[in-house]
Amino acid sequence: MTARRNFKNQVRARAARTGESYTSALRHFRPDRPEAVAPEHRSVALAVAQAHVRTDPGDAGALRESGREVRALMREAARSGARIAHFPEGALCFPDKRVMSVDGPGTVGPADWDRCRWTVLREELTAVAALARELRLWTVIPSVHRLTGPNRPHNSLYVVSDRGEVVTRYDERLLSRTKGSYMYEPGSSPVTFDVDGMRFGCLLGTEIHYPELFAEYERLDVDCVLFSTSGTLGDTAAQAQGHAAVNSYWVGLAVPARPGAATQSGIAGPDGSRLAQCAADGSPSVAVAVLDTGSEAAAEAVTYARPWRREVRAGLYAEHRVTDPRSGDRTAAF
Repeated sequence: MTARRNFKNQVRARAARTGESYTSALRHFRPDRPEAVAPEHRSVALAVAQAHVRTDPGDAGALRESGREVRALMREAARSGARIAHFPEGALCFPDKRVMSVDGPGTVGPADWDRCRWTVLREELTAVAALARELRLWTVIPSVHRLTGPNRPHNSLYVVSDRGEVVTRYDERLLSRTKGSYMYEPGSSPVTFDVDGMRFGCLLGTEIHYPELFAEYERLDVDCVLFSTSGTLGDTAAQAQGHAAVNSYWVGLAVPARPGAATQSGIAGPDGSRLAQCAADGSPSVAVAVLDTGSEAAAEAVTYARPWRREVRAGLYAEHRVTDPRSGDRTAAF
C-alpha cells in the first residue's frame, strides 16, 4: 500500500508541476503501455437527488406536492452548477401494490390503473420539463408511462433535455415478481443518451441485482449509469460502488428520502470510490459531483483497467494456453 501511495504522490506532483491532468501525468510514468491511450478530456456535473416517495397515484394533492418537491430540488441542483439532475424511482409517485390492487388493500392482485390521476401526473411532468428548459438542466425523472389498453403501463425513466424535450425513455426490463405479475409491462432494450460528450445509461427498480445489465452498458461505451430505485434488498450503495469499479465508469444512485435509511443517494467513481452523498439524515437533498475523465478517480480505471479487461475478455490468453500433462491433471502432486 505504501508503494502505491508513493506512486500516486509522484503522479500528483508531476500534474501540479506541469499543469497536466492526472491522466496525462500518469501516462508519463507508464511509457511501456502504448495501448493505453488517454481519452479525450470530458467532464459534466451530475446531481443525484433523494426525494419523498408518495404511493397513491389517485391522490391529486400528493402528486402536486411531489411535483413541487422535484422542482425545488431541480433548482437546488442548478444553483450547485449541475448540468444533469437524477431522481429516484417514485419521485412523482411510486404506486403501491396494495393501493392499486383490484382485490386490495388486504390482498395483492392485478393493478387497477383507472385509479391513477393521469391528467394530473401529465401536468406535473410537463411542469418538470418546462423548468428543465428554464434552468437549462437535463433531468432524469422516473414515472409511470401509460400504454394503450388493455396493456399495463411501463415503469420508466424519462430523459428530459435542457430544452425541455423528452429525448428518450428507459423502461424497466427485469421486473420484480409483483411488478411483473400485477403492475407493469417489461421494457425491451437498454437506453443511452449523451450530454456534453459524456454518455449515460439508465437502470431502474431492482435491476441493480443484475450485473449483466451493467456489463451491457460497459459494452455500449457509457461513462455513467444512472440507477433509480424506491428501495431494494441489501446495501444498495455498496452494490453501486461495486458495479462502478468492475465496469470502470461512474454510477449515479438515486433513492427515496427516508429518515434513518441506511442508504442515501450518491455518486460512485469509476474506481469504486464514493464521490458524493446526499444528506445522511435522509432528508430531501441533492449531491453534486463532476464526472471528469481527467481526474485521478477516473485515470487508471478508464485509461488502463477498462481497455485491459476488454482485451482479456476478447481472448487475449487463448493462444497462450498450453498442452501439458500436468496442466490437465487436476490431482497432480505439488
